[in-house]
Amino acid sequence: MPEHLASRISTIATPAYVVDMAALMRNMETASLIRREAGCRILLSTKAFALPEVFPLMREHLDGTSASGLYEARLGREEFGKEVHVFSPAYREETFGEILGVCDHVTFNSPSQLERFLPAVEKSGKGVRAGIRVNPGYSRVTLGGELYDPCSPRSRFGVRRHLLDVLPWDSLDFIHVHALCESLHDGSTALIEHVGKTLGEYVRRVGAVNFGGGHFINKQGYDVWQLIRAVRSFRQTFGVEVILEPGSGLVVDAGYLVSTVLDIVHNETDIAVLDTSAACHMPDVLEVPYTPPVLGAQAPGVLPYTCILAGPTCMTGDIIGEYSFEEPLEPGDRLVFGDMLQYSFVKNNTFNGMPLPDIGLLHEDAGYEVVRRFGYTDFRGRL
Repeated sequence: MPEHLASRISTIATPAYVVDMAALMRNMETASLIRREAGCRILLSTKAFALPEVFPLMREHLDGTSASGLYEARLGREEFGKEVHVFSPAYREETFGEILGVCDHVTFNSPSQLERFLPAVEKSGKGVRAGIRVNPGYSRVTLGGELYDPCSPRSRFGVRRHLLDVLPWDSLDFIHVHALCESLHDGSTALIEHVGKTLGEYVRRVGAVNFGGGHFINKQGYDVWQLIRAVRSFRQTFGVEVILEPGSGLVVDAGYLVSTVLDIVHNETDIAVLDTSAACHMPDVLEVPYTPPVLGAQAPGVLPYTCILAGPTCMTGDIIGEYSFEEPLEPGDRLVFGDMLQYSFVKNNTFNGMPLPDIGLLHEDAGYEVVRRFGYTDFRGRL
């Protein structure tokens, strides 16, 4: 456990999502390196992480934000204040005008959406750049199988290769290709090379290519220089701008979810009931599914004491996972789940009336600052 977290752990009210500001800064420096050396633009995908309190730090290292709809686009415009790129599988007539008012780039998902909404883009006079999402029929998704694979069979995302010739290329400024999820450098570079080999004739008809998200640039083992070389080569070959929009890759391993053991029950094995819920506070644990890391713990049977960690809701399946510890857990013990910024508080919920965790910032000097605390009115307001 990092020393600046260990010194504060007993004082943090739980449950709490905690942003490690020093770790986040290191991640931002990686993004700055890629932008500078590759000559590309990098956006924060707000579907994965959106915390306005740290936007001032991130703004210095990124070019803007990408959004999946009006509310995320407004957040990017109002709170981040740089470029805003929007993609949706389908836009609504009643909100598309508002989207044009807050975005710089808008990506369409199909020929029919393009036909329906491109005239509004051209008439707006706002200088919004229009692009098309292409399904390259290729992906290197490493997590969640078809659940997170935008190029899986029967996927609704993007125009397939055989339909590209009918598009109004004279009216399109960029191509958007998203085919990764938590991919290391081999996935990023393979996608870039694949697009160059199979879609080169269309790349030459636009001014930019957005290679989407899923680039896990701050994950241990990711060789950023391979990505840099691939982007440089692509730009030199086609003479276009390159845009990346990582979400998880910008905040991976930069935060925690701190919880408290409420009780220990026994049913064939010890089960620790926490004040933290998989169903409510870390839904990807059940959705993907995966077992999140716990600082100081190991896989079952590795350390002397093995225990299941579970949430306090009435759902039988609210199970976080099974772990082993050096000593038996007791009520009042603090547990720290790692890598808890990506797809956590942006997806959480109040099922069973569960309180939402605090959101706090852990500064490098070990100072801890709660920036958001939730209560009954937040639960009631969603009903």
